Amino acid sequence: MINIVNLKTHITSLKEYNTFGIEVTATNFNKAKSENEILDFITENESKPLILGGGSNILFKNNITKPILKIDIKGIEIIEENKESIYISVGAGENWNDFVKWSLANNYGGIENLSLIPGNVGSAPIQNIGAYGVELNDVFHSCRAISIYEKKLKIFKKEECNFAYRSSIFKEKLKNKYIISSVTFKLSKTNHIINSEYKPLKDLLLNKGNLDPTIQDISKLVVQIRTNKLPNPKKIGNCGSFFKNPIISSINFEKLMKLNNNIPYYKISKNEFKIPAAWLIEECGFKGISEGKTGTHKKHALVIVNKGGASGLEIYNFSQKIKKTILKKFNILLEEEVNIFE
Repeated sequence: MINIVNLKTHITSLKEYNTFGIEVTATNFNKAKSENEILDFITENESKPLILGGGSNILFKNNITKPILKIDIKGIEIIEENKESIYISVGAGENWNDFVKWSLANNYGGIENLSLIPGNVGSAPIQNIGAYGVELNDVFHSCRAISIYEKKLKIFKKEECNFAYRSSIFKEKLKNKYIISSVTFKLSKTNHIINSEYKPLKDLLLNKGNLDPTIQDISKLVVQIRTNKLPNPKKIGNCGSFFKNPIISSINFEKLMKLNNNIPYYKISKNEFKIPAAWLIEECGFKGISEGKTGTHKKHALVIVNKGGASGLEIYNFSQKIKKTILKKFNILLEEEVNIFE
């Protein structure tokens, strides 16, 4: 009887720790507020732990029995600066959008296009978050990370991180091998580079007659676009874009264009083309549909939502149905942007 009571006291609901709002539990949930606490945890838990940030890019399929460590390291510190640039170290547990707001309040530029992206700072390099013409690697300088197996601290410079579209060394070769504790960014203090070529941004600026926008102007417009297009996770559970935009070869692109020459695309190189996953999903009739307690958002086909009470398995099965349909129709295999945990 005593053992049962003890077990129950260690059961933690993870609903508030994932933006899908999935009701699952963990039997070994922990938080780390410092690098020493991370080291203590991985020393005590030899089995591979599940590392949790802001919970904005994960889908729990079932209850979690393996150890979970939520990174809760806070703090924003100016490391170095000159007349043009500033280097800022940010704790992995800081909310990303709060850091964007802090930067704009101090007139530091470089991440204004990344406004309102959910999640925490520590997860940003893993995913190489990006939006509206800017990616994290554009402002990334370095990060501090602790090896789970060697239990040692390592500083990763930008060139070591193998940044790519929505990917990095932490999502590929070193996946589940390091825990990021802080990230250092290089932001501009003067002569900000304004990234406004993304069409929705450009159109809004032209409509407003704003030909010389500030970084604050860009942020406000990005927030406006995201708010109009993407559902608020606090109101309807979601993780933003569920799939990556697929990159296909020129040979496959030519085959696709023969089937439908109206396919939108972005030419990455002579041999590679990026196709909007949202367009593929919409073409297959999945935009705005409901299936049980899940479905896709009415304004954005790429966003799978929890309409209330959906299980992680239900959402996962629905996502696989979308993948299979697109593979059959377009011969394109979508890759999840969301991390899926069993």
